[in-house]
Amino acid sequence: MKHLKTIAALALTFALGATGAYAQSNESASSSSSSSSSSSSSSSSASASESVQAAAKLNEIGAPPEGKAQIVFFRPSRFVGAAVSFSVREGDTGIGKLTNGTYFVHVAEPGTREYNISFEARDTLRLEVEAGETYYVIQSIGVGVVAARPNLTPSSEEAFQEKKLKLTKAKATDRK
Repeated sequence: MKHLKTIAALALTFALGATGAYAQSNESASSSSSSSSSSSSSSSSASASESVQAAAKLNEIGAPPEGKAQIVFFRPSRFVGAAVSFSVREGDTGIGKLTNGTYFVHVAEPGTREYNISFEARDTLRLEVEAGETYYVIQSIGVGVVAARPNLTPSSEEAFQEKKLKLTKAKATDRK
């Protein structure tokens, strides 16, 4: 009986943790997209800008190569799903692997690009990328029926710079 309670508690923690991470990312996205003309909003906007500049040293990303775009795929460190890793693919070709608290930079030709990630289910992200631009994509984990469901979502440099991340050394796998 104790084991069943422990398993139920872990399942609930997993479900709430994933939902909380989603709610937290939605709150930060909505607060950064809303603007106000009040002076308090201006000062908080200025302090947010200063903190991003100060935090810019956490995860240094250089400029993309001439005539190319770059996409920074990152996965913040979280307790939920910490033990699993996911290969990010363009088509069936692995371009990078995200483990807990890591990132990688993918250089791409300008145009429409499609990236996918899968475990229990597949998630696909389509981006229109332009030469000379850097794009940020966050990998999060949702609750699945049997296992975790990874998601790829467009993000921002500010979200990328919130915490120190490690450049991943894990090798991506191709889809067979």
